[in-house]
Amino acid sequence: MKIRYFQDTDTLHIEFKSDDVAETRDLDENTLLDVDKEGRILSITVEHASERADIPRFSFEQVPA
Repeated sequence: MKIRYFQDTDTLHIEFKSDDVAETRDLDENTLLDVDKEGRILSITVEHASERADIPRFSFEQVPA
């Protein structure tokens, strides 16, 4: 999984799996969902991310199984 924030465009991109995108779906005017041919989520793109998420306070925690 990769999480990238592009400050110059205020875009957050969360990639769950790197694979061929079969379709990009608009969830709303600023949120895109990429899916593979099976309909599995590959990535989410959020435009105007700093207005819609608390970007400076981002944290990541991996919980052991």
